[in-house]
Amino acid sequence: MSKIVLIDGHSILNRAYYGVPDLTNSEGLHTNAVYGFLNIMFKILDEENPEYLVVAFDVKDPTFRHEIYTEYKGTRKPMPEELHEQVPVMKEVLQAMGITIMEKPGLEADDILGTIARRSEKEGMDVALISGDRDLLQIASEKIKIRIPKTKGGKTEIEDYYASDVKEKYQVTPLQFIDLKALMGDTSDNIPGVPKVGEKTATELMVKFGSLEGIYEHIDEVTKKAVKESLVNNKHLAELSKVLATIEVDGDIQFSYEDAQIQDFYTEEAYKQFKRLEFKNMLSRFESGSVTNHQTDYFTEVTDLGKAEEIFAKIDTLGDGKYIAFDVIEDSSREEDFVGISLALSEQEVYFVKAEGFLTKQYLTDKLTAMADKVKLVTFNIKNKYSYIDTDQTENLFDILIAAYLLNPLKNDYEAEDIANEYLNLMIPSRAQLFGKESFRKAAEKKAKELLEYACFLAYVEYIAVSVLENKLEEAGMEHLMHEIEMPLSYVLYDMEQEGIMVDPEQLKEYGEALSGRIGELEQKIHEQADYDFNINSPKQLGEVLFERLKLPGGKKTKTGYSTAADVLDKLAPDHPIVSDVLEYRGLAKLKSTYADGLAAYIGEDKRIHGKFNQTIAATGRISSTEPNLQNIPMRMELGRLIRKAFIPKEGFVFADADYSQIELRVLAHMSGDEQLIEAYRMEEDIHRITASKVFHTPFEEVTDLQRRNAKAVNFGIVYGISSFGLSQDLSISRKEAAEYIEQYFATYPDVKKFLDHLVEDAKKNGYVTTMFGRRRPVPELSSSNFMQRSFGERVAMNSPIQGTAADIIKVAMIRVWKRLKEENMRSKLILQVHDELLVEAAKDEVDQVSRIVKEEMQAAAELKVVLEADLHIGANWYEAK
Repeated sequence: MSKIVLIDGHSILNRAYYGVPDLTNSEGLHTNAVYGFLNIMFKILDEENPEYLVVAFDVKDPTFRHEIYTEYKGTRKPMPEELHEQVPVMKEVLQAMGITIMEKPGLEADDILGTIARRSEKEGMDVALISGDRDLLQIASEKIKIRIPKTKGGKTEIEDYYASDVKEKYQVTPLQFIDLKALMGDTSDNIPGVPKVGEKTATELMVKFGSLEGIYEHIDEVTKKAVKESLVNNKHLAELSKVLATIEVDGDIQFSYEDAQIQDFYTEEAYKQFKRLEFKNMLSRFESGSVTNHQTDYFTEVTDLGKAEEIFAKIDTLGDGKYIAFDVIEDSSREEDFVGISLALSEQEVYFVKAEGFLTKQYLTDKLTAMADKVKLVTFNIKNKYSYIDTDQTENLFDILIAAYLLNPLKNDYEAEDIANEYLNLMIPSRAQLFGKESFRKAAEKKAKELLEYACFLAYVEYIAVSVLENKLEEAGMEHLMHEIEMPLSYVLYDMEQEGIMVDPEQLKEYGEALSGRIGELEQKIHEQADYDFNINSPKQLGEVLFERLKLPGGKKTKTGYSTAADVLDKLAPDHPIVSDVLEYRGLAKLKSTYADGLAAYIGEDKRIHGKFNQTIAATGRISSTEPNLQNIPMRMELGRLIRKAFIPKEGFVFADADYSQIELRVLAHMSGDEQLIEAYRMEEDIHRITASKVFHTPFEEVTDLQRRNAKAVNFGIVYGISSFGLSQDLSISRKEAAEYIEQYFATYPDVKKFLDHLVEDAKKNGYVTTMFGRRRPVPELSSSNFMQRSFGERVAMNSPIQGTAADIIKVAMIRVWKRLKEENMRSKLILQVHDELLVEAAKDEVDQVSRIVKEEMQAAAELKVVLEADLHIGANWYEAK
């Protein structure tokens, strides 16, 4: 049986706009609504598999329903500019995909869809009508299914309604739903409704009297006086609302099923549109054959030793300055999961050498290591390939992932196919597209041809991309950053991952028991204060206890209950001990699940945790850690810090822990050139007390602890572009007082204000900001018409050069420390980096030398107008060393 899908264009575009976080392409065009619309459409089409598809849009014709709009002025809010600019883009994309678009003056989109739905039902078709407006429930039947999508955080869920579903949910039939809507109104759809008649009252009236006319025929039987009076006084609004709520199902439209028949969406023109909008993950829907694919003519599978040796011998003859690309195909680091290697010697010579007995990991390591001395080796995600290249010299290595990240740090999930799409205008199939969740080992058995093409495409893309990316890095002034910092750092991070850090399971267990004890105490204390036992982990129950049972102020009720988010509770905590206890309970419960319990799963056979360090995630350039994340251990509470006791050095070693003192403030002093701030650091006194003395016009010796604490908040707040509102929240003072603090700070350090203003001006002009080392951070939010987005963009523009420079400095320090330890043939190893902190596992007989090296190299990592200070401590565990 034939099926047709009908989509309410403006409605779904509107839903997508508010459901998908803001996206912009490199042209600055907002794309989140188009992206969300396409996601919903593809989901529907995948589920329905229809023969026909129509998307209808409203036409804002001034003559539309003129006789009723003269009586009632609609209250629908104007469309946001960021959404408005996406409407024509959406139509262009649909046209490029060959999808039928319908719109007609005098008819709204739902009238067009209602008419086509009824015609299709008469033709015996199944109909799926997609809209965010519940008005369309009135035409649901046993053949017409109304599908209402909800998009939140990029994820889409869909409610489905046949006639029976409408009756079950709303207690009325689809036809009666018109009257229900007329009674309760809908300001988002310009339907006024009857004042004082909400959904509950309207439903009760409809169940009892059956229709709008029935209600007025039995008006004297309406028992609620206020509702009865409103119905009588607003009868004209009820009748007007019914007209407005009624969808036309017999509209005068020209429609052809032949035109609406679904063809191949994935045309060359559609591909260009998706490319322009930078919908990288959607490009996998286009078959590789739809774009020129002649490259596969040069892909060769190699399965014998003679041919492999011939290829490697040819590489040996290449001269200086030449490069080859390679990629390793493996499921894991285990020998049995190694499937092969792809090599690109040129655009016309691409090989996939299969693991056929002779090609072992050791054989390949020997070959690649030798090659690294003669030619430049190019790959994707070099850190995962160092186990095949036995060298820490990165001069002849190039990672296209790191290069792409530097050029666009806002994107943190690059794959090789993304780089092919973005920089080479080439579409290659992804692993998921070709093999799903199947392993490479299984793919080699079942899909040999596809595996050959996939492996060779990786090397081919890497070979072609390197020159494009190097040129772009040079244009952006980031070639030094790439070759002198990021590439050497990639090996340092690899080495740190290999070393890992030892964890004492018994200490971890004791820590977990200590947490459990305190969590139990807090649970009992919270229940006693509430005089009621409840599930503290349930936001709904907690909200009811705090804001209904205890009647605390500030309760904000949502559809799912009262909000108990951290920002809500933080405001209440100083005045209400139960809230303070709840916050501590939450923090400790997370500590227990994430660290006390969670860390055990990461301990290897060598009793060490080998976590991952990521250098292509954070937009500021900071390193992050995962599996596990050791950078989020809470340090404000003592119980949080105590977990560091479980991290211990191996026998005969101790920990040397060093961290930069106020590095971001020092960077601010240098970059702003503010002589007052620079002089404050040169005095080698307490910077926060000096600032308090200057800002509050108090002699240095008489500065109070409160003044110093407030000055510290301003010092660090300025670095993060804090507003008077934010500072008032942090210090629990009035917004006016906070504004005065900031004003006094800028009067004290005038060049800081000039510097920050200049950063914002430059970001608006250039579209990006840069660090001292040339790292760029795009700031697209500054071009938004949304005030909150622009404000966020200004904070990013002020903070990123400072935070990014600090991140660059710690990276340089890591490289320098790692090299010194190696050059001086020390057994001590750099094993961990957490923000501005470095941890070295130091041999006991090397402690003095390690301490000297770490401090020297950290302080020499950058030349600033103020001294870079690094505090270093030695300990028998990480807690003692910190």
